[in-house]
Amino acid sequence: MRGGLVVPPGDVQDMGCAMRLLLAAALLAGVTPVLANDTTAELGTGGLVFISTDELKMESEDLYVSPTEVRVTYQYRNLTDAKQDVLVAFPLPDITGSGDFNVAIPNYEDDNLFGFTTSFNGEPVEATLHQQVFAHNLDQTAVLMAMGVPLTPFGTRTREAIDKLDEAQIGELLHLGLVIPMEYGDANDNWVTSYEPVWTVRSTYSWEAHFEPGEVAEVVHAYTPSVGGTVGVSFLSPPNEYGDRGAEYKQRYCTDEGFLKAVNKTIANPAEPWTAPYTESWIDYIWSTGNNWAGPIGKFTLTIDKGDEKNLVSFCWDGKVEKISPTSFRMSATDWYPPWNRELDILILNRNDPVE
Repeated sequence: MRGGLVVPPGDVQDMGCAMRLLLAAALLAGVTPVLANDTTAELGTGGLVFISTDELKMESEDLYVSPTEVRVTYQYRNLTDAKQDVLVAFPLPDITGSGDFNVAIPNYEDDNLFGFTTSFNGEPVEATLHQQVFAHNLDQTAVLMAMGVPLTPFGTRTREAIDKLDEAQIGELLHLGLVIPMEYGDANDNWVTSYEPVWTVRSTYSWEAHFEPGEVAEVVHAYTPSVGGTVGVSFLSPPNEYGDRGAEYKQRYCTDEGFLKAVNKTIANPAEPWTAPYTESWIDYIWSTGNNWAGPIGKFTLTIDKGDEKNLVSFCWDGKVEKISPTSFRMSATDWYPPWNRELDILILNRNDPVE
């Protein structure tokens, strides 16, 4: 049975119902929500990528996802009788600037945007950050570095660095398509021109991991996820000229009838679905990128924490879902492959109680 997971406050229902992933990649293509001005887009992040090796077996993966932390613990076995030196990468999502930048970035003013950390057999790993800047598919990293402009296309430090450039440098950035002019009125009703970054930054962390012959090594990495969302519930309205948000959510998050019923009963006026006392949070985890080890994952465990007991959560999973705390749910599988055509998408409805 394909369905969603609804967890109202005080819910004591059996969490062992089966929920099935929708195996139709063609239906997923082009599902892009219409985002309002009060909406923040999320960025999908994922796990580690082991570069070109089938000599390691992932014996287990323990994935924990919450609005404040993603943490993954891997157990890898070296299947050979020789030491394996493997390049490990953690790719971040590409980030493109715009004149109306509205993307959830955990840390706007630091190169380590997601607070990424990793350890190998209990020891911290010092990973190297690689960053490149592209505009119109051309690498323009050297141009920004020569001008002393940070490579992130957002944040105060980047804007201040652009403001310090001279006319010739601004002209070069405009010519290369790295910035666009934006005009606005200041407090004195004067028109001011600012130059907003519109380039794309591509970032990857990397390090060398050394696996001893026949031994099992533990790799742990953690980071703060990009959590998008909107100020109200957006999927209860009927289809309109902008699309069918309800159908999109049913496919992406497996929002079933039980979930919709739990939300609808909180609305005072059915004609005003935006009055439901929730805000939305979206978390995307890309679990298919690193699927290049030997065979399936021996034991896979997924824990999802909705953050607050009053919140609701919906996601897709094929198998049993166990409630392990007032806010957390656990799933497990053996000899498991990440779905090749679907990532982990989580919808959390954050309950907003009236202020007394």
